[in-house]
Amino acid sequence: METILNRKLEDEMQTAYLDYSMSVIVGRALPDARDGLKPVHRRVLFSMHELGLQHNKQYRKSARVVGDVLGKYHPHGDTAVYDTMVRMAQDFSLRYPLVDGQGNWGSIDGDGAAAMRYTEAKLTKIAEELLEDIDKETVEWTDNFDASQKEPVVLPSRFPNLLVNGSAGIAVGMATNIPPHNIKEVCSAIVAVIDNAKLSFNELLQHVTAPDFPTGARIIGRQGVVEAYKTGKGKITVRGTIEQESHKDRTRLVITAIPYQVNKSQLIEQIAEAVRNKLIEGISDIRDESNKDGMRVVIELKKDAAPEVVERNLYSQTKLQQTFGIILLALADNKPQVLTLRELIDVFIKHRQSIVRRRTSFELKKAEEKSHLLEGLIICLNNLDAVINLIKKSKEAKDARIALISGYALSEVQAQAVLDMKLQRLTGLEQQSIRDEHTQLQKAIAEYKTILADEQKIFGIIKKETADIAAKYSDKRKTIVEDAGADFVYEDLIEDEKTVITISHAGYVKRIALDTYKEQRRGGIGVIGATTKEEDWVENLITANTHDTLLVFTSRGKVHWVKVYELSEQSRTAKGRHIANIINLSQGETVSAFVPVRDYTKGYLFFATRNGTVKKTALSEYSRPRNGGIQAISLDKEDNLVNVIKTSGENELIIVSKLGMAIRFSEDDVRPMGRAAGGVRGITLDKGDAVVSLMLSYPGAMILTITELGYGKRTPIDDYRLIGRGGKGVITMNTDKAGAIVAARTVSETHGLILITQQGTVLRTKIEDVSVQGRATQGVRVMKLRSGDKIVAAANTE
Repeated sequence: METILNRKLEDEMQTAYLDYSMSVIVGRALPDARDGLKPVHRRVLFSMHELGLQHNKQYRKSARVVGDVLGKYHPHGDTAVYDTMVRMAQDFSLRYPLVDGQGNWGSIDGDGAAAMRYTEAKLTKIAEELLEDIDKETVEWTDNFDASQKEPVVLPSRFPNLLVNGSAGIAVGMATNIPPHNIKEVCSAIVAVIDNAKLSFNELLQHVTAPDFPTGARIIGRQGVVEAYKTGKGKITVRGTIEQESHKDRTRLVITAIPYQVNKSQLIEQIAEAVRNKLIEGISDIRDESNKDGMRVVIELKKDAAPEVVERNLYSQTKLQQTFGIILLALADNKPQVLTLRELIDVFIKHRQSIVRRRTSFELKKAEEKSHLLEGLIICLNNLDAVINLIKKSKEAKDARIALISGYALSEVQAQAVLDMKLQRLTGLEQQSIRDEHTQLQKAIAEYKTILADEQKIFGIIKKETADIAAKYSDKRKTIVEDAGADFVYEDLIEDEKTVITISHAGYVKRIALDTYKEQRRGGIGVIGATTKEEDWVENLITANTHDTLLVFTSRGKVHWVKVYELSEQSRTAKGRHIANIINLSQGETVSAFVPVRDYTKGYLFFATRNGTVKKTALSEYSRPRNGGIQAISLDKEDNLVNVIKTSGENELIIVSKLGMAIRFSEDDVRPMGRAAGGVRGITLDKGDAVVSLMLSYPGAMILTITELGYGKRTPIDDYRLIGRGGKGVITMNTDKAGAIVAARTVSETHGLILITQQGTVLRTKIEDVSVQGRATQGVRVMKLRSGDKIVAAANTE
């Protein structure tokens, strides 16, 4: 019986269109980030592999390959399949062609390839690297269109084909345009990332210079390249290469390379049209002298022409200069994603980990099966005469097999192997070869198990195979990268602006533009500022400029150096990136303070610990960044670093404890000490008390105090008399009802205030909305807290 469903037409159209869109995106238009292939490319290469068209075998008619692909895997038009083959065979389309074609396969002038019945093809050697180990259960398989065949979901791919050969495609609502790269550079980057998982972006750029187009030409400036590698999107300017030659009393301009995907014949026509329309003057003749040795388009200049002016006009008026828009969009985890250069490399490394692991498991299984058979043969060789007599006495092979199983504890497979063994293997040399083979298999099995148990060995195999690929196929760059008139520094791309940096109790850090948080009146409930796990909460929050260097101090007194713009900029509700992926932390170590710095020549760093110790050290002591960080202050085992602030050497400082005590003292009371010194007593604490804040004191300022239950107040600095360091201090807040103090800051009325709670809620308000009260009061309600929530951090903004 038929079932009729009543549906709105718009609902049905929406569902059908979404299904169609995803089919186009996943099944046709976008490459897989692992092997860099779209389904049609993968099917062509796999079909050629099945047909035995290896690089060292004979060519076969292209029509044979196309027919095989259509009949088995790709039920579309033959033109689509053949056009795919043609592009993979063109050395001006792919940096490293995957199809070795014989016959007419088209030209850079836009000439089409000959019909498939005339051309012949086979795989190139590098294409076989994409298919290596496919018969060792390394990849997943799926049914073809009629479930009569199996085809690979992805190829094993020994090299990162997506970066090496690039890809272009237009899907529904999205497009990809990935440029080709030099295989030696990409392989070098892969090895570097494996060696150092925390490799910085700038260090990665030392390996991958820029795209390397098969047509050569020049990339002008690195700004677009860096943007694309950093964000997944960017634009680069590509110029053809022009050389000047003297001929008789005139100068020639000779074009020896053109931008990627530019048709040479159309370019010459465009130049001629520009000359006719007087957009370019000074050209008397154009000739195409290109041949098998390379490109050579000769532009004859008039006697009075200025070569530099003509050259500049050629770039501005024709396709000799093109903008190449990079979009690093590919399928990762079967979803279309815009990936950065590092993410593309990480996806490939993860893919190769899976391939090596599955290949090793396959080889282990085969080795164990073979070893099992040889063990049975060795048992019988050790009892050769008895086994022969047993077999001779048996009426049938079945009886002999049963007798071997019961008499010598053999498995059925082993017993059958004994019965199948040729008599020639009973000679002395053959017997020894069986034993030797068994010994070698035992060593191989042990090695396979060691590899599977040690991820570092898998990484070592990936490194070796990647290095082998680079050694086999590396060549010189074809595309030159030129500066765009001045030295390029990535920092110049980053706008120097205020940003908010947060780090959670579990160690997740991120930066957000300051204007993300809109100001609210005192008493507001704020907005969600970070999505954290139930057991996590945001613990530190500061403001800094994107061009600053952050001195990152840990609870155990170490310091690390991080550029602010290198921190991941994320949305207001994002969790962020774990700090362990940015700096090296020991077990149980957390971040205690960030100090934004630009000039190391002036000032000091002032430290305060949980137990009340303080220390002052010249900022210049921390001016030499080191990988892995250095010890900034020596701490007792039971003590932790609470805060570090930059001082002039002539400041006054205030320390506040969680139970409401505060001490104000002069910086002169603490003499400068060396970087690794332990410090002196700053405040004497009662039992159960601990330091929560260290801050600068300056005339006219107020001390803002915030408690965990949402109370706060401002108190004039003058209410805190100046005393010597090491005393108990004075009461700064009544904490009986307001709760323990979580933060204290020196502020002025021009400042803003940001509060963040354990559940990730952020409130941004004006300092002037927090009332001014005396030292011993409990303050006013600054933030309404949701049930079970409490304030964990506060920061003032300019």
